[in-house]
Amino acid sequence: MSLLVVGVSHRSAPVSVLERASLATDTQIKLLQDSLAAEPATEAAVLATCNRIELYADVDKFHAGVAELSTLLAQHSGVGLEELTPYLYVHYEDRAVHHLFSVACGLDSMVVGEGQILGQIKDALALGQELHTAGRLLNDLFQQALRVGKRAHSETGIDRAGQSLVTFGLEQLAAGTAVDAWAKKKSALVIGAGSMSSLAAATLARVGVDEIVIANRTAARADRLVQILTEPGSTGVLARAVDMNALADELPRADVVVSCTGATGLVLSAAAVEAALQGRTSQLALLDLAMPRDIDAAVHRLGGVRFVDIESLAEASADAPMAADVDQVRTIVSHEVAAFGAAQRAAHITPTVVALRAMAADVVSSEVARLEGRLPGLDDKQRAEITRTVRRVVDKLLHAPTVRVKQLAGEPGGAGYADALRELFDLDPQTVAAVSRADLNDTDGVGRGRV
Repeated sequence: MSLLVVGVSHRSAPVSVLERASLATDTQIKLLQDSLAAEPATEAAVLATCNRIELYADVDKFHAGVAELSTLLAQHSGVGLEELTPYLYVHYEDRAVHHLFSVACGLDSMVVGEGQILGQIKDALALGQELHTAGRLLNDLFQQALRVGKRAHSETGIDRAGQSLVTFGLEQLAAGTAVDAWAKKKSALVIGAGSMSSLAAATLARVGVDEIVIANRTAARADRLVQILTEPGSTGVLARAVDMNALADELPRADVVVSCTGATGLVLSAAAVEAALQGRTSQLALLDLAMPRDIDAAVHRLGGVRFVDIESLAEASADAPMAADVDQVRTIVSHEVAAFGAAQRAAHITPTVVALRAMAADVVSSEVARLEGRLPGLDDKQRAEITRTVRRVVDKLLHAPTVRVKQLAGEPGGAGYADALRELFDLDPQTVAAVSRADLNDTDGVGRGRV
């Protein structure tokens, strides 16, 4: 395993840099394709969220891999390499595994413990599988990260250590008032109909707003979200969909606006918000969860506006986590990293062990055939017993060393045992490679069915 991750996040870079370094889906696809075309990388996956961009790869050379992945991130993000480099972080092998597992558990999130990252990791894996850029290592890594994240949320109180970005944002807008009381009788405007906007709409419905208006460029997605919000057995909130062109009409009627679109430019200008404030007696609450931002940051200077965005959430969430829950999750992550590393190292030697046993089977078959030629008078029963005896002898001779070498290979520094085994038994490298390829094809098939 030569796992490398190069990334930039809210922990390493200011929001102004993250906004410009965001990746649209088509750009992610090109980044993955170019990563595989680059010589150092044999597998690649990209995790792009509102506050992080990370490129994962299986590389054969560390320094060349860092240089190549950093350059590709700069090229596709639109931020120059010289400007981006000071904010990049690099993790390698077990540290890279530890980083992704921590991310999956919400330990590295802007609001510690938020669970939305699991869906984003799942999407990153699905894209890598669809483009065939995620091979055995990244399939195993991302699927295990999903399991570790789910384990952290089910076995600990990490959910209490933080809230979803939406809930935390609403709490900031409520400014010390209980969100349920603050939301009562309010009308909400949700801009966008993607996963984050859908979560925002569901959260607003749950905390008790009277009405939710969904504005989206694609009418079908907005209509679908409205249908979900108003289906029988739901919260019973009033909901309707409007076109994005209707924002100017809807803004004056809204008490709270939550925006999270994939737009590359501003969706709400300060001038549009100022126009919506004319004749208004109540405060307008604005929550911008997009990266890059949807709402002009200049709105915070307008009277009658309470504005919360990603940057202010990062500053406000510093004291959100509960230390005991976080420590418990960190322990889980450490144990899972060790187990994953041991499993990967043990798996590395499996093709060599299989090739060794195949060679032994060929030797047995050859010797039994030679014996039959020298003792033609053997009947079928005698021949079968001799064959079984020879096979048992070989199996017993190989059992202890192959079991032990797998155990040793699972320990730190155990990767060299596969090389030693190939050298000692003069195994054909092509045979070992053929076993590896067959195993990889099987792993891909199984892996895709597990998520």
